[in-house]
Amino acid sequence: MSASVLSQNAIIEQIENYIPHWSFQDGALVRLYRTHNWKATMMVVGTIGHMAEAAWHHPELIVTYAAVEVRLNTHDAGGVTMKDVELARKIEDVICWQPALDNGALEGTPDGPSAYIRYDE
Repeated sequence: MSASVLSQNAIIEQIENYIPHWSFQDGALVRLYRTHNWKATMMVVGTIGHMAEAAWHHPELIVTYAAVEVRLNTHDAGGVTMKDVELARKIEDVICWQPALDNGALEGTPDGPSAYIRYDE
């Protein structure tokens, strides 16, 4: 099933309202996740890989020692569609989850040698 390409205005609206840390660059939704080290980077890549495979919608990933750039567009549609927006939202929810902010029993990763993601403020 082919998805409809969103207009640039619709893409900007989705970014502003739902995925503010993402941008629209060269025909794709783009997000850079910074990590503290290679191990954390690989954990981010594995997590995104799992979500993309489960959704059957696969981003381009640029992987470096302490960062993962995610680029989403729907190749067969020729641009950004709601498939990309929905996967970006899911990736954002999971990668940026901070258990300590939930006020529950889970503490989250401590700073220092165990640090994981460099969270956006």
